[in-house]
Amino acid sequence: MANLINLNVFKDFFKSSNAGGILLFICVIISMIIANTPLAPALQNFLDSRWGYESESIHLNYSILLWINDGLMAIFFLLVGLEIKREIVEGELSSPKKASLPILCAIGGAAVPALVYLSLNAGQETASGWGIPMATDIAFALAVINLLGNRVPSSLKIFLAALAIVDDLIAILVIAFFYSSGIEVSYLLYALGGMVILILMNRFNVLNPYLYLIPGVFIWYFIHHSGIHATIAGVLVAMTIPTNDTDVESPLERLEHALVKPVNFIIIPLFAFANTNITLENEMLAGLTAPLGLGITLGLLIGKPVGILLTSYICTKLKLSSLPEGSTWRHILGVGLLAGIGFTMSIFIAILSFKDPLFVSEAKLSILITSLLAGVIGYFFLNSKKQYN
Repeated sequence: MANLINLNVFKDFFKSSNAGGILLFICVIISMIIANTPLAPALQNFLDSRWGYESESIHLNYSILLWINDGLMAIFFLLVGLEIKREIVEGELSSPKKASLPILCAIGGAAVPALVYLSLNAGQETASGWGIPMATDIAFALAVINLLGNRVPSSLKIFLAALAIVDDLIAILVIAFFYSSGIEVSYLLYALGGMVILILMNRFNVLNPYLYLIPGVFIWYFIHHSGIHATIAGVLVAMTIPTNDTDVESPLERLEHALVKPVNFIIIPLFAFANTNITLENEMLAGLTAPLGLGITLGLLIGKPVGILLTSYICTKLKLSSLPEGSTWRHILGVGLLAGIGFTMSIFIAILSFKDPLFVSEAKLSILITSLLAGVIGYFFLNSKKQYN
């Protein structure tokens, strides 16, 4: 009986909407503990060890860390792309009235943090990290707002989800245009050929979503060698998978449902574990108050809520859109604070931003501390005794 109860508790945990965020947090803690013990070199050697195949024509021999960051994260971006397309076709981004506020707030919430960062880092070696504070971590932000239950309007949760999805799209475009290396046109043309195949499959009504993943693997390979970051392949493949605006489950929704748990419970925690093994050093701690650390902290903690709140105010005054049903300006500011949880995408952009390992480690530490502060402050700011339906 005790084993059955324990099994049910385990199942209930993984069904919980907050489980992914909790597991992510646990992986970060374990990784940082290991990084500051004698086990740190062993973990780093494991992540640096190479795995794969290489010949004169095929180059697929990379470190385990790169396989996680460029390979598994492409699956994460595939899921993000599916969510974006679904929202555009049938969700909160499907009409101008629904989409205007989250889209414009996402733009404002990305632009202001980038400007805050650049104002502190202009002319410095760290200026290339301006994209770091632009991003919002969907998993963590939604996990925190779900913890509030009916103490916030349900419309506010939908607004935050839509805003975070648009925010991810902005981050994807930033990575594609500003954080990719020199372009190899031949590989890009091969990738384009793969995309043509996927578009034709869509046109000929191929409804098995898993068939789209076969050309998708080749597109990933070609884009990886083209100089554009390989994870973009996931988004491109997602845009070709069929969907609809009816109650009938579409191929896109089937694939999305299949990917949610592997991404939330394996890929993102593994990414967090592999990329937050930060050995704390005096220079790194000093970096928290350097332009790099301050740019990230002020960008996420102040730039995000200011950008979202200011954009919302302008949009409502110009009658371009209205606030989510039942919400107040306090709620919008609270959402802005939760949007300051950068984590996954911010760490990803930090890795792409700097060649100096010290800068990468300083950025990761700043992101971790700031994301924790944003989550805690946002939670208590939005917490109230009032109940909403």
